[in-house]
Amino acid sequence: MTKVISSAEVENYLFSLMRILYDKEYFGFEDSANKYVEGLIKDIRVNLPRKVRKLAPPHFNKYGKGLYYATFRKSKRTQWYVFYQVYRQNEELVYLIRYIDNNHNTAHLL
Repeated sequence: MTKVISSAEVENYLFSLMRILYDKEYFGFEDSANKYVEGLIKDIRVNLPRKVRKLAPPHFNKYGKGLYYATFRKSKRTQWYVFYQVYRQNEELVYLIRYIDNNHNTAHLL
């Protein structure tokens, strides 16, 4: 059994991302920006355990030790990087998302 959870910082970022995408006019309608972020969240929760684990470079240790990362492509121009830790809690494998960013900001660090 697996569970995917996010830190409070990631939850806050994703919530504010909905507003940022609309305010910066990446989406013409607020509802479209919200659906984009909701789709990203769903994709991560469903598919993160299926992704190949890649060890995150030391630069990302500020978000947690022993991080892995996975990529989620959402358009031709945008790919999201999800940084996470994996641990076992009782019989459950837990994926704790510690940081998320896109290729426009993070790709050069990988």
